[in-house]
Amino acid sequence: MEKDLKSMSNEELWALFPIILKEHNPEYARWYLEEKLNIMRIVKEENIERINHIGSTSVQGLVAKPTIDILLEIRKRCDSNFLIHLLENNEYIFVPQPDNPPPHMMFMKGYTLKGFAERVFHLHVRYLGDWNELYFRDYLLTHANVAEKYGRLKERLKKEYEHDRDKYTEAKTEFIMHYTNIASKLYAGRYDLEGK
Repeated sequence: MEKDLKSMSNEELWALFPIILKEHNPEYARWYLEEKLNIMRIVKEENIERINHIGSTSVQGLVAKPTIDILLEIRKRCDSNFLIHLLENNEYIFVPQPDNPPPHMMFMKGYTLKGFAERVFHLHVRYLGDWNELYFRDYLLTHANVAEKYGRLKERLKKEYEHDRDKYTEAKTEFIMHYTNIASKLYAGRYDLEGK
């Protein structure tokens, strides 16, 4: 009997889904827009505050894992269990975040028993106000020298942690948080929605 992804160990998953970095693909923006429409169809507008393209694929010219990261900011009245059910019935895999309970949720799409699909998505679900990913994205978009440094860091870490996604992510955290903290002061109030 073939295993499903949820029953695999981290080591099995990391072997099947290694860290892959590619040059920026201009198709990323289109893939994001198409998936945004799909998410709006699934989740319904009355449950959504805002949707954004985040992560390295949102920064033109930045080397990236070919994974479209999407930030879905939901309304407080949106039921987490209902959202999990909706997304799991539409090709997303719910990844529990024990250190970050709902509404801090993570979903993945495009992971198969044969490896990555052509299009891979990570959907990060938050309430309005958790904007670290937006701060970091916008800082990279306006500071090419920092984006270049980040790209070099990722290439170095890929060599070291190609088959250990957790260590790869952990090793980037200090860099990301340093510039996120700078950006949060620089862009204070940028993402507020009027009346929220």
